[in-house]
Amino acid sequence: MVIRLIPVIRSVRENRTVSHERLLTFVLAGFVVLVMVRWVAERTGLPSAALLTLAGIGYSLLPGQNVVLNPEFVLTYLIPPLLYSAALDSSLLAIRRNLVTVIGLSVLLVLITALTIGAGFAWFVGGATLAAGVTIGAAVAPHDPGVALGVARRSGLPVRLVTVIQGEGLLNDATALTLLSVAITAAAGHGFSGPAALGRLLLAAAGGIVAGALVAYGVRRLRHLARDPLTANAISLATPFAAYLLAEWAGVSGVLAVVVTGLIVGHDAPRWASGASRLQTSAVWRLVDFLLEGMIFLLIGQQLPAILRDLRQYDAAVILPAVAVTVGVVLVSRPLWLLATHTLPARLGWRSGALTGREVIALSWTGTRGVISLVAVLAVPLTTVDGSPFPLRDLLVFCTLTAVLVTLLGQGLTLAPLVRLLGLHASPDDQAALRNEARSASVHAALIRLGELGAQEPELDPRQIAQMREALQVRLRRYEGRIESLRTTGAEIEGHAEGYETRAWLRHVTIDAQREELLRWRDAGRLPDAGLRVLERELDHEERMLPPG
Repeated sequence: MVIRLIPVIRSVRENRTVSHERLLTFVLAGFVVLVMVRWVAERTGLPSAALLTLAGIGYSLLPGQNVVLNPEFVLTYLIPPLLYSAALDSSLLAIRRNLVTVIGLSVLLVLITALTIGAGFAWFVGGATLAAGVTIGAAVAPHDPGVALGVARRSGLPVRLVTVIQGEGLLNDATALTLLSVAITAAAGHGFSGPAALGRLLLAAAGGIVAGALVAYGVRRLRHLARDPLTANAISLATPFAAYLLAEWAGVSGVLAVVVTGLIVGHDAPRWASGASRLQTSAVWRLVDFLLEGMIFLLIGQQLPAILRDLRQYDAAVILPAVAVTVGVVLVSRPLWLLATHTLPARLGWRSGALTGREVIALSWTGTRGVISLVAVLAVPLTTVDGSPFPLRDLLVFCTLTAVLVTLLGQGLTLAPLVRLLGLHASPDDQAALRNEARSASVHAALIRLGELGAQEPELDPRQIAQMREALQVRLRRYEGRIESLRTTGAEIEGHAEGYETRAWLRHVTIDAQREELLRWRDAGRLPDAGLRVLERELDHEERMLPPG
């Protein structure tokens, strides 16, 4: 794919470019909607992606211009940073431990879903070919983990399921987009060869892994620059585009290259990134995710009127079977696959560590489709190699949007109640015990290092070493007390919740008082603004360690 800058927004109702004023108005209005939807989502527990999609549909029904996603722009400039951010937030070790499940969902299930939809189109949809069916199948096969992960974390879903959802969402896009390019080639009249398609898929995947590893190695070589927070942010923001560009230049999977780079960098960064760089980079990527994901889901809802207008050329006898095949396979294939690969072998005693029945049900309902599906089908060319219209293209786009809306709104809005009904949640006691054991181990390591410094650096003041040792021992006793409480009562939170929450609230109040006093000093001319910012940052870091007040 030739990478070039293409305007992301163009008029749907008029054949002209949207004016700068119109574009700026839309962007500002989008920011307002993002803030409002986030406020509603935090207070209702509803997934913001579903609410933003509904807001986009509502906007599309208002008088005036609507906007559409340009697929090349989205695939080149928006998807790489979103995938990279998700990979940074994932666990390479956890994905490796669940690799069989992740590969099954992200590769095999994607292929089965695409081929099943292709066969369904060829059998039940008049005028459809297998290649055209596989085209839409590849578009709707990958799930979008954003909604599921948001609900999973709020609902306290077990860590293993969260890892599977993350890993699947990172890898299935590469499988689907590679298969999509093969299907488009066949449907456009270039012919289709099964062995050639499989070879292309394997080559794209292997090349994407190599490209991602190369870029990650290059980032590691720049680690001496990443000590500075601003430089670290610049490198981090450029990294996904470097991985995508290298892979596209080599003709392999750019999506997989970005994912591999993010997983490796996220795994290695704690060894060499400074604390200040890590805090700032994390904040930057949270903002990027919030803005890009929000705008994309807003635009998904706005595609409805234009897609409905293009559907007028088809009869109901063609539309209904196409929608039924697409949505039906999307909803059924995932639970059947999980049932076949986990529940049945576990019942027969063939495999240990399989998912339980409740976990299978929950994971089956996390297959929400999103922006990748819609962008992929919009990337289908308008004409074939001989200049004739691409077969059933407008119908394919409508079926994809229907699958996105059904899963995004249907599954997205009902996943949290389902998780609560199933009673699936990670044990907070186990997580608290693990964190406190790790804290104790880190303090033990600090005490050992302090003892070594006392022996190796005789010029150090023994009183300072003693004071530091006493502070560390106080902290160690606190952590060991929490561990003992968990072992005896089975609940760290219940053991000291009232006192802990009170202390946290008191610290919030006192920090607010400190800020007010610093502002009085600044306003009275006794403290310059530069000094105020330094002291505010100290209080901000301290407050960040506290639970919400």
